Amino acid sequence: MKNVSHLNVDRFEPKNAIRNMPQLTRFIAEYESAPQWEIDTKALPTALQAYRRKCRAFADKYIRPYALALDAQKDKTAEEEILVRAGKEGFLSDMLPWPLGSQPASVALEPLHWVQSLKMEEFCAACGGIGLLLGAHGLGMAPFILSGDLRMVFKYVLPINRENSAGVPHIAAFAITEPAAGSDVEETEGARVYTPGTTAKRTSGGWILNGRKVFISGGDIARTVTVFAAIEKEGVDSWTCFAVPKETVGFSVGRNELKMGQRASSATELIFEDAFVSDANVVGGVRGGWSLCRTVLNYSRIPVAAIALGIARGAFEAAIEFASKQKLGGQTLNQYQEVQLSLARMYTLTTAMRSTVWNLAAHWTQRQSHASAAKVFCSDTAMEVANLAMELMGNHGLFTHNLAEKAFRDARLTQIYEGTNQINLLGIIEDQYEDFFK
Repeated sequence: MKNVSHLNVDRFEPKNAIRNMPQLTRFIAEYESAPQWEIDTKALPTALQAYRRKCRAFADKYIRPYALALDAQKDKTAEEEILVRAGKEGFLSDMLPWPLGSQPASVALEPLHWVQSLKMEEFCAACGGIGLLLGAHGLGMAPFILSGDLRMVFKYVLPINRENSAGVPHIAAFAITEPAAGSDVEETEGARVYTPGTTAKRTSGGWILNGRKVFISGGDIARTVTVFAAIEKEGVDSWTCFAVPKETVGFSVGRNELKMGQRASSATELIFEDAFVSDANVVGGVRGGWSLCRTVLNYSRIPVAAIALGIARGAFEAAIEFASKQKLGGQTLNQYQEVQLSLARMYTLTTAMRSTVWNLAAHWTQRQSHASAAKVFCSDTAMEVANLAMELMGNHGLFTHNLAEKAFRDARLTQIYEGTNQINLLGIIEDQYEDFFK
């Protein structure tokens, strides 16, 4: 490695050099040293600045200390504590403003997916698994809110939010994936040819659900699940969303998978054996599930991109800490140019990810192509950042349980859920078909 000799700071340091420029030039070019996180935060609307600071404070106090323990499946009592604290501080009820939720009125003036993206970056920079544990609840609640049915808001969203705010965790889960179909049914062509495995049969006063859902985030702890099932003997175009309480007879929780990453959040099998769901629990109308699912995914893929951003930032921060402490040849690694180049590359990639997420999230209407592009770019880039962090740490990254190697495992999942990146690329083609094939 090449040692970097320090230049005369007073003469060559860029910020000092700018101070020698004429006053008018300094007005537009001069800037003071500040942590990048502060610079980025001050660029946000005022309400979102406060919200981002609140998210970071929570992550530092309640998530980061438990990241490695919950990843190793130890100290599971911490999970309950985190859920209770997140509920009391409003992070499990901040999809709607008061009095329906805990979101401040000023924050509610900004797009919901931007608000949730800020939360996901901060939480997942501390731990991708705990971030998903908390964020997947919002996905489970999304069908109630995005259905536009106020009846569902008052029947489910309001009481769930009240329980969470009181420190009594009530987690919701979102269930579409089946043993024979995952990302393929999140794309039009795949959905068109798939024979659904979870079905709903009409009966007096409601529906009988049969089938299995798999890899459901938070499915083991969810007290309410929004389940997508096809009408019996019909295709995915008949998908209907049902709100299924945990105590429903015929509904049971199967196994939890041994996951590669984001282990603090379970991936659970849900089983439906003649489970009765009343007509009052239909969300978004009979046969309205396909359009509702697509709407939810267009909303949720920007926050998933932010999950990847947070995981990448966590890997970057772990690499900085390691390089500033680990010594080689009598000096810390960050004094060597090869390491500096690697850190600069990680900075460049995470900055590009954040710019993508914040720019696209600032739009109230979320286009399918934008949401998919952000998800693909950020999840692929998160893998690159995590890989750079692992390379920088060498054997320390490979042979110890640490935040960088955890981020490497955590990042891989973001390329898979919410539709694999290949399916999302097809979603871009579908949404931009007229532009691409003029």
